[in-house]
Amino acid sequence: MTAPLIVVGGVAGCGKTTLAAALAQALGINFRDGDDLHPAANKAKMAAGQPLTDADRAPWLAACAAQLAAWGDTGGVISASALKRAYRDTLYAAHPNVRYVLIHITPELATARAQARAGHFWPASLTLSQFAILEEPAADEPAMRVDATWATDQQVAAVQGFLR
Repeated sequence: MTAPLIVVGGVAGCGKTTLAAALAQALGINFRDGDDLHPAANKAKMAAGQPLTDADRAPWLAACAAQLAAWGDTGGVISASALKRAYRDTLYAAHPNVRYVLIHITPELATARAQARAGHFWPASLTLSQFAILEEPAADEPAMRVDATWATDQQVAAVQGFLR
């Protein structure tokens, strides 16, 4: 039996890392924070208040897909925004078991959360740029949506139900 491969996505401040780590623990599978896979140039660009382009994201998406492929049937959970369908398609192509969980959040709450984070390279000023490119998962995607205002255990339970 193969374990799930899950991408927890959404805009900055939605709680990707929190949910991804909790899911990995609940399912007994690997966890990776997708932020750790960004090239230094991407982090510097974002820290300077500049949104990434698709070209900037390409090596990061390739690294995220490589991590999913490396985990393969052993399973894992990675936090990675994957806001556009094209980005998710890159991740889906890594392995047939890849599933996507979008954390839905309002722009106001996401901005407030980003402002409250200390020591993170992401400036709250970029948050709205992510909403501008966000493409909700289509009906043909292996994806689901949870709400950012739900407790983490409620989000985990919803994802576990989706995986059954």
